[in-house]
Amino acid sequence: MCTRPRKFGHKLQELCAGRGASGAGRRARGGGRTALVTRAGSATGIGFAAARMLGELGARVILTGTTARVFDRAEELTADGLDAVGIVCTRDSAAGAAGLEAALTAGGHKPTILVNNAVGDAAMGHGDILTSPAEWDRGLASNLSTVFHATRTVTSFTRAAGWGSVVTVSSVSGTIMASRGDVAYAAAKARLVGLTRALDLAVNEAGAGITSNAVAPGWIATGSQLTSEALAGALVPAGRSRFTGQSVR
Repeated sequence: MCTRPRKFGHKLQELCAGRGASGAGRRARGGGRTALVTRAGSATGIGFAAARMLGELGARVILTGTTARVFDRAEELTADGLDAVGIVCTRDSAAGAAGLEAALTAGGHKPTILVNNAVGDAAMGHGDILTSPAEWDRGLASNLSTVFHATRTVTSFTRAAGWGSVVTVSSVSGTIMASRGDVAYAAAKARLVGLTRALDLAVNEAGAGITSNAVAPGWIATGSQLTSEALAGALVPAGRSRFTGQSVR
């Protein structure tokens, strides 16, 4: 299990093909697999970049989002010759997860690769320890429960296939640092590491051939990046935030 910051694309290549495979080998090994990428509606987000890479590696890609713009992202990939479909759903409750499962069943989709992508800032849940219980619950539901529900939904497919890989986007926030006023977000992201460990090789899913990894990106220049985050990104040695194409390639 990886919980330290690393290039996201390296992990995606490994899960589709294995370490050390050539470019052609990665594409061949990725063929025939189906990947589910959550929160992939933003054209500049990590989710869409991850979905594109998985498609280029030969996997069929299912993109989920909470609005119809996810269909636009799927159409972009299809226009580039990749196999992609979009599903609109929420995953912060059992009801939302049931909707996802129904859509997968209706489409005949059986994903064995899952990328639990991060949520946008609007769902982070802001506030210090005096934040309202409602805000606390919203932050955990958006950043932790969404991952639980998506992973639970996909596990039936990975167990049946005897193979699977779950890659969860945690954050440096909560795992090695924290930002002011983001207590629920930091707590949820730290808990994602615990969830990843519970899923990992030596604990629960090894017998089914399922691996679980967490990646912890730093500052990424997505469309939802706040001005304060961009300023923080300017203070790192590179002098700027990374872009999604850089963070996954």
